Amino acid sequence: MKKRILVVDDEPNVRLSYRITLETEGFAITEAESASKALEYLAAQTFDLAILDMRMPEADGLELLSEMRNRHYLTPAVIITAYGDIPHAVQAMKLGAIDFLSKPMTPEALRNIVQDILARHEPKPEPARRVDDFETNMMLAKRLLNLQEFSAAKEYLVRALEFKTNAESFNLAGVLFEMQGDQELAKKYYGHAIKLDKNYEPAQQNMRRLFELSHFGYSCEPYNLGDQ
Repeated sequence: MKKRILVVDDEPNVRLSYRITLETEGFAITEAESASKALEYLAAQTFDLAILDMRMPEADGLELLSEMRNRHYLTPAVIITAYGDIPHAVQAMKLGAIDFLSKPMTPEALRNIVQDILARHEPKPEPARRVDDFETNMMLAKRLLNLQEFSAAKEYLVRALEFKTNAESFNLAGVLFEMQGDQELAKKYYGHAIKLDKNYEPAQQNMRRLFELSHFGYSCEPYNLGDQ
């Protein structure tokens, strides 16, 4: 899922510059020309980051950040300013904005600070809880694959393989690699599943899909995780 970024600046050309810089990096950008419009967007959806201009005519970025915190919007924020205003910077830091960029800025500087803030606020996955049977580990691995939580899914799958290596577990390993973009390893594990049970339909279906993707560029078949 794309990270959502709210850009708040009263200057259209500045917002456009930010949009071009960040959309090319794969982010979903929402523009607000004022603090009031930004608060409307924040009330309607969740953002991963807010980029706030310090100086705006209706209400400045610091006032907007203060109102965000009053409304318990905990969205990480970076303050953009052309002014080396220490009192404002101190107040912004008290409100949780510890990142600042000065105008004019390069696209590279904007990209770097956005990536840094998003990485810093990435939720830390909880350690996978230990379960001691094949079926439960497989069930949890499939659930996490549906959520695209690949690292945790892999932990459960590896534990399932400690109990049993069968067509279902090898097929699920193929799905894991395919979902992460490694089609060659996916084919390998689908092939292992088919060798163990040539009639195992989920692996046959997944192998057909990879064949269609490689030869025709599309497939109508979804991932088949095996027995649900």
